[in-house]
Amino acid sequence: MHALLSAFAPIWTLTAIGYAVGRSGLLGEQAEAVLGRFVFHVAMPAALFTMVSGARPAAFANSSMVAFAAGTALVCGLGFVAAGRLFGRGTADRAIGSMASGYVNSANLGIPVAVQVLGDASFVAQIILFQVLLVSPVILTLLDTGTGTGSGKGVVVRRMLTMPVRNPIIMASLLGVVVSALGLRLPHALAHSGDLLGAAAVPTALITLGLSLNSRPATGGPTEHTEPAESTVRTKRAEVVVTVALKTLVQPLIAFGVGGPLLHLPDHQLMAVVLCSALPTAQNAFIYAQQYGLDTRVARNSVVASTVVSMATLSLATWVLGTTGP
Repeated sequence: MHALLSAFAPIWTLTAIGYAVGRSGLLGEQAEAVLGRFVFHVAMPAALFTMVSGARPAAFANSSMVAFAAGTALVCGLGFVAAGRLFGRGTADRAIGSMASGYVNSANLGIPVAVQVLGDASFVAQIILFQVLLVSPVILTLLDTGTGTGSGKGVVVRRMLTMPVRNPIIMASLLGVVVSALGLRLPHALAHSGDLLGAAAVPTALITLGLSLNSRPATGGPTEHTEPAESTVRTKRAEVVVTVALKTLVQPLIAFGVGGPLLHLPDHQLMAVVLCSALPTAQNAFIYAQQYGLDTRVARNSVVASTVVSMATLSLATWVLGTTGP
């Protein structure tokens, strides 16, 4: 429990600082939007490029990743369907619901939890690559398609084909893969500059998340203009409850079922798969919703609520499966 509290402390501290700064008005009315754009267009791409370029994409092709990927794919699919069938969301909002349901906080929470509970963060690095190279492009494609101007098939196809050029997240990831595949190494000064810039991504995203907690009501979707305010609030709460349940309960259970009875993973690997699957929603879901002009409330509240609930689910997973790290 002490290890988990130590891992969660920076998240809550930085989010609280962002909230306090927002309440004080210190950074002005546009602080949330400006910092969000900085994370999405500058800091996060730098962090992803640095990480991917120094890793081998083929490293995540193993049985443990099969179990984790199965849980992620199934839960993201359930989140996408639930957002549409239960709450009547459009494609872009369904993509955010899918991401909030199955995209784990692998960087700023996964790494410290893995180091302190499992003994090393090698599996988390594989998860980061999986989410960046496979999950994120799917989510971003759905977001781009759902928010794109024009409805013609040619317009949609053209936007999908040119999205890697227009989206800094995917472009940075692809460039990182190229650099890694070619075995290139950046000059020390340039690599160090990238490290410094990328290091700003997580803390700035958390500050932005804190700012959003006391900002004016988030931009709404089409339904918000027709639903009564009380009905809208109840719908948002129900959507967050479903999303958090999928993220913190269903995803680790699926990972356990695939990794245990089906793949018969060794205890330590099964522990890593379940623990990482039980991680809360990454703040990327909030950042993506913000940058695509969508209603950020579900993503924002899912990040906060899943982080609270995951304290219990992570502890339960550690207690049931046993700490097998060194």
